[in-house]
Amino acid sequence: MPVKSNIKEKLRDILLGCLQRVADNNNIHLDGIDFVEIDRPANFEHGDYATNLPLRITKLFGNNPMAIADQIISEWPDTDFLSEISVAAPGFINFKLEDKWVQAEIGHIIEDGTNFGDNHLDNLEKVMIEFVSVNPTGPVHVGHARGAVIGSSLANIMSAAGYAVTREYYINDAGNQMQLFFESVLARYHELLGSSYQLPEGGYQGDYIKDVAELLHAEFGESLIGNSDAINEMAKFSTDTMLNAISEDLFELQVEFDNWFSEKSLFGSDEYRDTIGELESKNYLKEMDNALWFVSTILEEEKDNVIVKSTGEPTYFASDIAYHRNKFKTREFDQVIDIWGADHQGHISRLKAAMRALDIDDSKLKILISQMVTLKKGEEVVRASKRTGDFITVKELVDEVGADACRYFFLARSASSQMEFDMELAKKTSNENPVFYIQYAHARIQNILALATENQIDWEQADLALLNNIHELNLIKALLRLPEVIHQVADSLEPHHMPHYALELASYAHAFYEHCRVISSDPNDEAITKSRLRLIQAAQVVFGKCLNLMGMNAPDRM
Repeated sequence: MPVKSNIKEKLRDILLGCLQRVADNNNIHLDGIDFVEIDRPANFEHGDYATNLPLRITKLFGNNPMAIADQIISEWPDTDFLSEISVAAPGFINFKLEDKWVQAEIGHIIEDGTNFGDNHLDNLEKVMIEFVSVNPTGPVHVGHARGAVIGSSLANIMSAAGYAVTREYYINDAGNQMQLFFESVLARYHELLGSSYQLPEGGYQGDYIKDVAELLHAEFGESLIGNSDAINEMAKFSTDTMLNAISEDLFELQVEFDNWFSEKSLFGSDEYRDTIGELESKNYLKEMDNALWFVSTILEEEKDNVIVKSTGEPTYFASDIAYHRNKFKTREFDQVIDIWGADHQGHISRLKAAMRALDIDDSKLKILISQMVTLKKGEEVVRASKRTGDFITVKELVDEVGADACRYFFLARSASSQMEFDMELAKKTSNENPVFYIQYAHARIQNILALATENQIDWEQADLALLNNIHELNLIKALLRLPEVIHQVADSLEPHHMPHYALELASYAHAFYEHCRVISSDPNDEAITKSRLRLIQAAQVVFGKCLNLMGMNAPDRM
């Protein structure tokens, strides 16, 4: 059994087959049992994996769960990867991996290299992940950075899981906020030239507005003063300047996109008009108070929603409906994942209702909410406000703590949990800092392999059966879990499982280093030296893969 179909999935498939045979033997019709939970026991003395399946089907079989477990085990086929299958009260089945099989898998890991853990699906499902999508009215701040890291890491992991992933940034370049931004830049532009121009109420006041105004002046000189015809040129230049700054800041965080989609393009094409037309033809629109409303109460929503204001201006909701119609119907994505900030929580239900109105399966739209970030520097808490300019940008944070620390800490908590970012911990060069702890494990491997190469040790034909102590076996088993974690993240859309796994893997690696000398000067230890070098070569593959999926560097030295 190759690891490419991960151990948990292999156990699930066999269990379902055994369960079906037990059901047939007892003339029981299985209905709706297509998922089997496989976990790692809290007490590893019980085994490497366990299932509570017998407890879940007691009512269906009308039997004692221990007896059901015995029947399932009696149907188990011969397998080379398990050494023991046992039943434990009140109705668990425990599985212990065969040591020889575990040892041999080291070769498969090394052979697969950077492809280890990947899943190659027969039918490539097209997945769009849209994330960040900050209005181009200011730099990316730490609140946006969390969604950026979650989105980019999820995209990496889903690609490894076999999906055809597109990373997209939705440019909110239409609407009132953009107009406030343009007016704010114009006010600073006039100020540079000693001319009077009123800063709009609620306008943007950060230093970056002055920076854009200075670039505007360098590009256009004084030609914009009193030139109403130049406003479109000025607006495009200011938007492009801000988008370039956003792109550069995100690149510092190792975040890139396959596509930048302009909201304005929806109105410059037929997308918006066709969306409104389709909703109207299906009787989901009504006029009331000189505005156009989406009648979402028909779809069991609590209230209807305005999509075109009395001024004739489309709402954000209207353009979002058109944008998602474009994703599903025009570009034909099989699944769409949006990563939004906490302030968009209330928007989810009505957008899904709009998808149903357009005959789009709303279960294909997954929306993850990235909760607020509190940035702590010592005892100081820094809050962000783009309009006042009082915030710490992504660039400033990366400059202070590094991109790897930013990515790990933003990724390590579930997106649905609020988090505190401890800048002092992120900068520590000790095992207390999980980033250091994980990367140091990789660097130690690199150093040992470099030393072995320098000493001209050839470990390719090592005897892997010598790797039989608890620390060696624990490390190998931890390495073999990578395919499971990739599958788990892609299935649950919870990328925080990857940094948790990387940290656990590092703990096994450091324990191995402490108890198992890799390169020995004793000629009698030549065989075990080669075996352990083969093991850490496999560990190098897995650490490198984990760090790459999280968008982090795998350093050779620390």
